[in-house]
Amino acid sequence: MMNIAIASGKGGTGKTTVSVSLALYMSKKGIDVTIADCDVEEPNVDLFLKTTGKNTLAAHSLKPSVDMEKCSGCGKCQDICAFSSIVMIKGKPLVLPDMCHSCGGCKLVCPEGAIMEIEKEIGTIEESSGPHLRYIGGRLNIGEPMSPPLIKQVKEKIGTGACAIIDSPPGTSCPVIESINGADHILLVTEPTPFGLNDLKLAVGMVRETGTPFSVVINRCDTGDDGVLQYCRDENIDVAASFPDSREAAEYYSRGEVAEYFADKFAPILEEISSRFCIEDSNAGRKR
Repeated sequence: MMNIAIASGKGGTGKTTVSVSLALYMSKKGIDVTIADCDVEEPNVDLFLKTTGKNTLAAHSLKPSVDMEKCSGCGKCQDICAFSSIVMIKGKPLVLPDMCHSCGGCKLVCPEGAIMEIEKEIGTIEESSGPHLRYIGGRLNIGEPMSPPLIKQVKEKIGTGACAIIDSPPGTSCPVIESINGADHILLVTEPTPFGLNDLKLAVGMVRETGTPFSVVINRCDTGDDGVLQYCRDENIDVAASFPDSREAAEYYSRGEVAEYFADKFAPILEEISSRFCIEDSNAGRKR
């Protein structure tokens, strides 16, 4: 399976449009594809896909709970926590669950076995399917501060198939890192504007830290200026595809039909992307 993460330095660049249209285009060609909506704070992939039979289940993460009768107040749980989710107050640990990343380190180092982990519901995971298309998405509970644990659970359900497309959250913070982790290739969607270029530079810096191969997709390429193209040339960055601006696309987007529109209107561009990055040659064991 090839895992392709689609990300962007900021929201509104067309990241989800590229994700859903690519998934729909491949499924129409008879290629089994899974699309995972990892933008769990604002999921909308399922609005654009005609999948059916949605199943929803609760998602949980583990949070530490301290048995104060067993606790000796040694402070090792505080020392190991990189996120300051346990602080010592008058010789006893105070757990701040909203800061916790559920790594379990505090439980492991507790010499008295005073720390246990309890489940906390953080959101839901949805799954549905269509012809040659499987959708998985996460939906974080309102007020829940940590999205990476839910993103991780969504990705664990991807399973096997010809190709997985991961629609990442916008930005360059921890949720994006979690969503692109383990991807075979990353497509960074941007726009040819000064704002787009600024956020693309941040995204490129983030991806380069991961060492994952990446390319750029320019949306609304016939607007703005040539700053993005010049930057990609200067940095020797591959520009995988460019989509022209289209008023029709905005109209189809507003009706939730942009995936169908892109899959038909820009089929040659989507074919180029899928053949380059999404289809694995099972005989050679690598992408074509």
